[in-house]
Amino acid sequence: MRTALAIVLLIGVAALAGCGGSSAPSSSKPFVVLVTDINQLNDHGFNQLAYQGLQRAERELGIQGDVYQSASAQAYIPNLSTAARKNADLVVAVGFDQAAAVAKVAKQFPNTHFAIIDVDQRDLAGRPKNVEGLIFREQEVGYLAGYLAGLMERRDGKQNTIGSVGGEKQPPVDRYIAGYEAGARQADPTVKLLNAYSQDWVDQAKCKTAALNQIAAGANVVFQVAGGCGLGVLDAAKERQVWGIGVDADQSYLGPQVLTSAMKRVDTSVYSTIQQVLNHKFAGGTNAVFSLANNGVGLGKISPKVPKADVLKVQQIAKQIADGKITDLPTEVKAS
Repeated sequence: MRTALAIVLLIGVAALAGCGGSSAPSSSKPFVVLVTDINQLNDHGFNQLAYQGLQRAERELGIQGDVYQSASAQAYIPNLSTAARKNADLVVAVGFDQAAAVAKVAKQFPNTHFAIIDVDQRDLAGRPKNVEGLIFREQEVGYLAGYLAGLMERRDGKQNTIGSVGGEKQPPVDRYIAGYEAGARQADPTVKLLNAYSQDWVDQAKCKTAALNQIAAGANVVFQVAGGCGLGVLDAAKERQVWGIGVDADQSYLGPQVLTSAMKRVDTSVYSTIQQVLNHKFAGGTNAVFSLANNGVGLGKISPKVPKADVLKVQQIAKQIADGKITDLPTEVKAS
């Protein structure tokens, strides 16, 4: 099924230019443009999820959608500007790396609605009022993934070590990892934590190397927070027969080595923002926040090899976080 979805995605966007889409907006339908980051739509995660949200809006809300894929960071401003010039009712930018571009283009097109995933609107230069930030409490689902990793590491009784590989040291990446480390410590206060950054979002070999280094140092669980690059982490876990944890989308389909995935429902955030625009309730100048409490984040499929008692413990922790009984989860990764 996943392979089929990837094929559909590739076919569906094959005609799109690397810098701006090819279709012209219909005069009778609201027009929404999705601008990917450099991972593009075949990242099995972040961009793909955003595209699924756009597709759902096309089916259920009757909009016309288009996708402008960004082959490089230099394509962000041209893609965003092209969408605005085509009178898009909403332009959705995928990812933290587009923050500067969105701030600049939003100022040039003050009558266009923009949304940016993973960026706090208050952090944008000039705080443009026509931009809504779509942000997630990654630390909450990271905590759940880390708690499960700590339980499994303690149960396996190996070298008392788990790892994580981030793409770059950015706030959403570190929220995931900070939560992961805190959850692991809660499950096993003696756990040793390894963390590295690949400084890359695309090259799987870089992330695989980082994960293999952590596994060689004793890690029996590795968490990928690096987009397409992070698929190399899960490949390393498969090769060395340790647990891997996916990110953003449910990546359990990649193999039995996937313990679980720390998901954020980017598709839901895109869909709900389009609904806002159609209902004339677009919340520019502020943020929409997605958490465990509103099902904006959550764990993906948990491996059937995990004992039911451990699954129940994780579910109890999730409810406590959603109910506000566990608060003040860390959001920053401190240097070890």
